[in-house]
Amino acid sequence: MDEVVMDQIMYVGHQVVSWIASVAIIFGGVVPYIPQYRDIRRTQNAEGFSTYVCLVLLVANILRILFRFGRYFETPLLWQSIIMIITMLIMLNLCTSVRMVTELNTKRRSFTDFDWTHFWFWSHFVDYLQCVLAFTVLATYVTYLLLDSVLFVESLGFLAVFTEAMLGTPQLYCNYQNKSTEGMSIKMVLMWTSGDTFKTGYFLLTQAPMQFWICGLLQVCVDFAILFQVYYYSLYPQKPISHTTHTTCAKAL
Repeated sequence: MDEVVMDQIMYVGHQVVSWIASVAIIFGGVVPYIPQYRDIRRTQNAEGFSTYVCLVLLVANILRILFRFGRYFETPLLWQSIIMIITMLIMLNLCTSVRMVTELNTKRRSFTDFDWTHFWFWSHFVDYLQCVLAFTVLATYVTYLLLDSVLFVESLGFLAVFTEAMLGTPQLYCNYQNKSTEGMSIKMVLMWTSGDTFKTGYFLLTQAPMQFWICGLLQVCVDFAILFQVYYYSLYPQKPISHTTHTTCAKAL
């Protein structure tokens, strides 16, 4: 009787842990953008947030969703991509609204101008929606045509997670160029590291496709490299390059 009760307790405990892990995977990626969103709304200034981060995450998560049609992976990872796409569209909407207010005299640019010199720097949120929709339709059509190709499916999955894994490299390179980590939030990097470590462990435990955990390990390595820069430049301070503005980089967990 005791063994039956213990088995039931273990089963319930396992289910609770699995549920908590799933919720963390689904919503953990958007956590770093909540304070960023609130800060932009409070200051009405979006210069510290690069909308190219939104571009990279939108592309990565759209490709990840398409990858699932050719190779099954855990449902929480699918919902993570959906939630991240919604979050990036919300961030784009806010940034565009703020920019329209602060740049009243700037010439309006639109996606349908097809002017690549102003790509991803349009005046209205609807232009970003048009671009995302066009990319989604094109990628979906190509995926439909090549879905039977194992090479294409595996390459699609690798491209999706590798794109997301590279989000930390601009900050890493920026620190290297400046020979300093001044202006970078160490708390944010610690949040990245803990989130990426948890995510990679989740990939390994749930036996996610190989592309997921390989690129997850790459993300963790980039995070630790940035933390090493913090340690190195604080221990051996070097003359920083003077800048009038600091660019804040952001990434997904």
